Amino acid sequence: MSAITKSWQKLFALVLVGLLCIGCSRVSATTYNPWKVVSVPTEENLLDISLVGNSGHGFLVGSNSTLMETKDGGESWQPIALELGDEQQYRFNSVSFSGSEGWVAGEPSLILHTTDEGRSWSRIPLSEKLPGNPLSVVALGPNKAEMATNVGAIYQTADGGKNWKAQVEQSVGVVRNLKRSDDGKYVAVSAKGNFYSTWEPGLTSWVGHNRNSSRRLENMGFADNGRLWMLARGGQIQFSDPEKPDEWLEAQNPERSASWGLLDLAYRTPEEIWIGGGGGSMLLSTDGGNTWQRDTLLEKVPANFYKVVFFSPDEGFVVGDHGVLLKYQQVAATPEAETPKSETSEKLPTS
Repeated sequence: MSAITKSWQKLFALVLVGLLCIGCSRVSATTYNPWKVVSVPTEENLLDISLVGNSGHGFLVGSNSTLMETKDGGESWQPIALELGDEQQYRFNSVSFSGSEGWVAGEPSLILHTTDEGRSWSRIPLSEKLPGNPLSVVALGPNKAEMATNVGAIYQTADGGKNWKAQVEQSVGVVRNLKRSDDGKYVAVSAKGNFYSTWEPGLTSWVGHNRNSSRRLENMGFADNGRLWMLARGGQIQFSDPEKPDEWLEAQNPERSASWGLLDLAYRTPEEIWIGGGGGSMLLSTDGGNTWQRDTLLEKVPANFYKVVFFSPDEGFVVGDHGVLLKYQQVAATPEAETPKSETSEKLPTS
């Protein structure tokens, strides 16, 4: 066989592989991009965000004791330096407000509390016997909040943090992440992604569940209608069956050849879903998760998108590493898919 013939055979094989890869891809590329990159004066990893009512006031938290404040709806941010009384660099995992009262949860073993929209903060003493470190906090009303730790311990306070009452008798073990629904249910993914656990008010312990595929779990959470969603390694997406809550619909792999991971999911409306991931990846579904599009413009943003949050259909944010923050903004264009492609309690002084 001649060298020319061999060369043509190799070229034909490469073209065939390329076509097969395109056939494997179920995600379309779109130039629809309602996300604005906001300048934040930090290079730390951002982990959570909360707004104070409808006033445009809000707070960002992150690694290395990062606490940021906005008074213009998230267009600009200013750092807040808290004197915590030690040289420890804390990881602020979670922030939540109800009215003028707010809470920050962090590690190692930290809870901060404000009753005046963040003008002053108090550090709440926590027991040395607390199982794990605070991973999540939710403001529930005047002097009331719920805290969950990274081993699945759940506590509530009704007196501004002076006393905490355990809601579950046994912890679940170290978790990768956990989510809380509006009606107080939790879902937690184990640290290695081998299984997940659920809990709801009234239960004395967590209920364990095996994962339903060979892929390790990355994150899970709740839709507004109570359905569960699941993100697994390799870009796999799955939703619970709306008719049978204990069963799961068929898993989806929008891009089978994707090397990036999917990290968090949020609903903007009952039909519009956004998923953030590694390497500036962002997926959009406008039909409740049946089909997916990829926001190609965000691929230029050098960040992993850790958390997607919508406070209302018109107000949303994405927080990421290296101080990257995206803000949702209404745009005139509607999402139109292009040709499918294959890619990838002492008051603390502030200064």
